[in-house]
Amino acid sequence: MSADNIVNGLGLPVGTPIKDWRSPEKPDDRSLDGTYCRLEPLDASKHGEHLFKANQSDQEDRIWVYLPYGPFAELDQYLTWVDTVCSKDDPKFYAIVDSKTQQAVGVASYLRIDPANGSIEVGHINYSPLLQNSIAATEAMFLMMQNVFNLGYRRYEWKCDALNQRSRNAATRLGFQFEGVFRQATIYKGRNRDTAWFSIIDRDWPKLHRIYNTWLSTQNFNDKGHQKKSLSELTKEMSIDSNE
Repeated sequence: MSADNIVNGLGLPVGTPIKDWRSPEKPDDRSLDGTYCRLEPLDASKHGEHLFKANQSDQEDRIWVYLPYGPFAELDQYLTWVDTVCSKDDPKFYAIVDSKTQQAVGVASYLRIDPANGSIEVGHINYSPLLQNSIAATEAMFLMMQNVFNLGYRRYEWKCDALNQRSRNAATRLGFQFEGVFRQATIYKGRNRDTAWFSIIDRDWPKLHRIYNTWLSTQNFNDKGHQKKSLSELTKEMSIDSNE
């Protein structure tokens, strides 16, 4: 029996009662500011052209393989897509703006926003080559994660095509716990998708918050911007355990 479970009057295990918890607000339109990047609500007129240009640096269109849309050959096509998603509250898209260049170089969103159950997902992550493998790439995920737990959410989800090993590796590196695979979960681009599920819950967050603060510290990088300890190393040292 899980340590989380108690026994009711019938002798059956039931979940721990949720006390003194209130449904959180939905994420609003405020920017999420970091040292290396800033997340702004996605806007076609402000971010569209820069994003399109950044995405074009991926000449093989690898960034679109596991997304249900794209690639976009023409700027107008991309701007139309951005306009469409900007009009929605769920998914709620953000542009990731590089602090040095002040240009948008990637996007990510909150989706399946469920305040009643305190659950929210991160998805539609699309990092152009200008953002990939950078400190800003990790900080962007930290800023989104920090925001939802500060709002009071209990569960933060990451889902991806089970064949997308790069996304699965990223989820684990970022501190998400693997929960399993939903077989034949969806169809996209005419293909089957088995969906791999990952999550971080509120009791994981204090440890992860310390890990991110340590990793993002200037002391963790040399004068060339190379990390001294990887995020994966720090997560392992902190012994993240969702059953604690």
